[in-house]
Amino acid sequence: MKKINLLVTTALNEASRQRIVAVSRRIKLTDVVQLAQAAQKGDAVAKEQLDALLAEAEVIYGFRLPENIIARAPKLKWFQTMSAGVDRFLDEDFKRSPVVMTSVSGIHATPIGEFVLGLMLMLAKQVPLAFRQKQQKLWKSYLATELRGKTAGIVGLGNIGREVARLAKAFGMRVVATRRSVGKSKRARYVDRLYSREHLRRLLADSDFVVLTLPLTRETQRIIGEAELRSLKPTAYLINVARGNLIDEAALVRALQECRIAGAGLDVFATEPLPADSPLWELPNVIISPHIAGGMADYVDRATDVFVENLRRYLSSKRLINVVNKERGY
Repeated sequence: MKKINLLVTTALNEASRQRIVAVSRRIKLTDVVQLAQAAQKGDAVAKEQLDALLAEAEVIYGFRLPENIIARAPKLKWFQTMSAGVDRFLDEDFKRSPVVMTSVSGIHATPIGEFVLGLMLMLAKQVPLAFRQKQQKLWKSYLATELRGKTAGIVGLGNIGREVARLAKAFGMRVVATRRSVGKSKRARYVDRLYSREHLRRLLADSDFVVLTLPLTRETQRIIGEAELRSLKPTAYLINVARGNLIDEAALVRALQECRIAGAGLDVFATEPLPADSPLWELPNVIISPHIAGGMADYVDRATDVFVENLRRYLSSKRLINVVNKERGY
């Protein structure tokens, strides 16, 4: 019986490990987390051991990939990442290789959707101002606003974007969105108006809350720049829960400092952790969180659900789910 050499690059709980090996007696699971960490720190013995394991690996599962993976793992056929975004893996060697990549796209829709609505509510109700007044022991009334009747503009109508649209509709909001492909009806479920990416500025001008939920690719790098920010209403808020490099941060800082937009809710940044000298820390109209919108207590279990299903398909030579188009970047 031919064994499938499976390397795990992220620490798993015992229950997840057992679920994986239970798929088939052909699975030979090897945890290389500690070896990879030691090799990264310069341990030559660990690197040699890791190289020997990579040379025989057929499948890899985890958040990370060792450097130069295509050269070091000539037998690799499939990489299942534990993330939805795959931009950090897609160097030219990986793109040109026959190695299949799959993601866990879809598992983040609920936590990120809820996080986005939480940011919308905090911005609409001026919660940051309430916190500042609490710190100052200041009792001063201010005017909050409602989500009902406002327009949510979703840039990237994928799994997460659709969940944001559903929740926004539940709050009585009008929803507009962009998607790579737009049908003749220019509508989608929970969406009142669907735009192609070429009409992004129309969406921006139409929206009270703009939410970025699209992947980072060559096409979407800094998709929100100076011109796009000037398309926004002065009362609009920008929310980013996707990738920091979707936004020209310097242009965003200027727009916020000059009050050309009302504020922002940012969970992701071009450089993470956000540098201590970033002006974003000091701006009163910005909510900052440390890239945690997609987090959940059972993340590993949910990711492993996807991997186990794909592993069964792989062993049966069936089409895998969430196969990444390496040219498109998602």
